[in-house]
Amino acid sequence: MALMRGLADLHTHTTASDGMQSPAENVRFAKEAGLAAVAITDHDTIAGVAEALLEGERIGIKVVPGVELSTVANGTDIHILGYYTNNQDEKWLARLAGLRGIRDRRNEMIVDKLCELGIPLTMDEVLTAAHSDYTAESLQAAAVSIGRPHIAEALIRKGIVSSMKEAFDRYLAAGAAAYVNPPRLHPYEAVEWIREAGGTSVIAHPGLYGNDPLVEDIIRHGAQGIEAYHSDHGIEEEQRYARLADKYHLIVTGGSDFHGFRHGQVFHGAVGNRTVDARVIQQLDPSWGKPV
Repeated sequence: MALMRGLADLHTHTTASDGMQSPAENVRFAKEAGLAAVAITDHDTIAGVAEALLEGERIGIKVVPGVELSTVANGTDIHILGYYTNNQDEKWLARLAGLRGIRDRRNEMIVDKLCELGIPLTMDEVLTAAHSDYTAESLQAAAVSIGRPHIAEALIRKGIVSSMKEAFDRYLAAGAAAYVNPPRLHPYEAVEWIREAGGTSVIAHPGLYGNDPLVEDIIRHGAQGIEAYHSDHGIEEEQRYARLADKYHLIVTGGSDFHGFRHGQVFHGAVGNRTVDARVIQQLDPSWGKPV
């Protein structure tokens, strides 16, 4: 295989989870931004990967298949990115379905807590805010993942809050009034699951956790990379995690964490807002250089 040239955004979300744009749109945005490659890394689902791969082939841009697993350690939400997993492996697919089931239960718990606070919200309203053309059954069949941004959107539609930021600050962020954090997969397990599925594990946006000792623990448990470059990382954090990667001989990745456009705002950054050299892809792909 020839080495790739150019830049890659290795962290984007689509309508398969809590993004606002379709997988094909993300790929087109990457092309318009002049990138050589873009990854699709939806929460606990690979449902958007196939569409993105087709669009990548059509317009001539490399699409990296990925996923972002939701985990918890010591009460802290930790996200682990997985790249180049075997997405035909039934055990892997069943595990992802189980994670989405936990996410669904968490959503219901948040809605129940909002109701206890005197905010009459229903899961049907959340589903409508997420995907108005889906039913709960079709969302499950399509392996689409529902998350807190969809609850925030429903709160905006009901006039409870005026923005996504207000929804998270008042109700949905860690420590906010309706925040819940049920038992979930531990990041050590996520790293192991990705390895067993033939993929490469990367710790997502470590600067958001405020717990570098925990980040190092996950590295020592087998994480293969770290997302040093992220839309919510400052220069000091980027340098710190690049040094950490050098210390542990990790793959250094980066991405925008693009979630689309909501009410005129982009979350967390536009496609291409953070990038790495596209040659990093050969480190993420275990099959790179093997005979086809």
